[in-house]
Amino acid sequence: MSTHYDIGEPVSTTGRWRVLAPFKYREFRLLIAAMSLFLFAEGMWTVVMALQVIALADDPAALSLVAACLAGGMLAFILVGGIVADRVPQRAVIIAVEAANVAATGAVAVLGLTGELRLWHMAVAATVLGIGAAFFFPAYNAYLPRILPAEHLLAANGVEGTVRPTLQQAIGPAAAGVLIGLSFPALGSVAVTVLMAVGLILLVAMRPGNGQHIVMTVEREKPHVLTDLRDGLRFVVHTPWLRWTLLFASTWVFLALGPIEVLLPFIARERFADGEQVYGLMLAAFGLGSAVGAVAVSSRPLPRRYLTVMMTMWGVGSVPFVIVGTTSSLPLMLAALFIIGLAEGAGVIWGTLLQRRVPAHLLGRVSSLDFFVSLAFMPVSMAVAGPLSKVVPVALIFAVVGIAPVLLAAVALVAARMPHDEIAHPLR
Repeated sequence: MSTHYDIGEPVSTTGRWRVLAPFKYREFRLLIAAMSLFLFAEGMWTVVMALQVIALADDPAALSLVAACLAGGMLAFILVGGIVADRVPQRAVIIAVEAANVAATGAVAVLGLTGELRLWHMAVAATVLGIGAAFFFPAYNAYLPRILPAEHLLAANGVEGTVRPTLQQAIGPAAAGVLIGLSFPALGSVAVTVLMAVGLILLVAMRPGNGQHIVMTVEREKPHVLTDLRDGLRFVVHTPWLRWTLLFASTWVFLALGPIEVLLPFIARERFADGEQVYGLMLAAFGLGSAVGAVAVSSRPLPRRYLTVMMTMWGVGSVPFVIVGTTSSLPLMLAALFIIGLAEGAGVIWGTLLQRRVPAHLLGRVSSLDFFVSLAFMPVSMAVAGPLSKVVPVALIFAVVGIAPVLLAAVALVAARMPHDEIAHPLR
């Protein structure tokens, strides 16, 4: 377990530029620059993977196989990733993951350029990237509090919450589509590898404990890995605000992710002309809302009623799903999706709470459990949404998605006594 003390000059955290405060720290600048490159590369890889698989085998089943390898790798190793993040220096984990990613995408690029690429190569590369993500995110979440003072974590999470949808969901896929459209899929793999390699160089350049923070390491006996996992699970179960927030989040993922991923493309095609382009606009509106929400939340101090604000944003912010399920007006549709994305800005508060209220030696495991919940319910939601839409009107499905989170958020607030908890544990 590590504890750090800021011995540098104090940083002003007031004013509209609060979100920029973490950039004072060299290690954060390097980390977020590398993270931005990786997110950009991952956004490109989504398109590169699909088009490369189609070029090798023009069969939806082939693409499903490769995509399943990516998701399966994450799901199979995410809990292991949390344990490793609490046992091994997080910086080393992050560097190892990105080195493996560079090797995987680099191999795909070389094989593609030489004409030797096969479908099983793509499946292996996707599996490596999926496993890497399972180790990367718990390590990243646990590492951030070790290079930044607590008062800057909200802003740092806001920066990450802004660049993620912007680069991974919008600019990255668009850039890959243009590049591959003008050339061929293998060149897209080359671009992804170059971006990841530059990011890896930035990570290696990081110097932990560069003088701004004194890091005191307290050695603790490392128990069996299953004991580690049990301790993390016990902490979640016995921490009401954490337990009920995860219950809310898992239910929200089950209710909303399937309709968003599976039904939204059909809504775009059936209600609007040029459905493919409209679907892209709909995703862009959601992504833009997420970015704006992250900036708005992180530009201000952490709310005194941080749990209440977070749950209210997630609950009430889901209400526009009712509009998504019924409207044939494109401006109204885009506005509703923007507002839903805007409410996602509460995720910045959530990430900050994990980093500030979860003990440092448990943070990797708790972060991995959080990630595991999302991964576990996502495919179930997607599997259910399509068949359900054949027997239940789409408008009714989206009405439930819009209204149920409001009730669930209210239950979570009361059951976990969140208003009392947040006053008893002030973080401002």
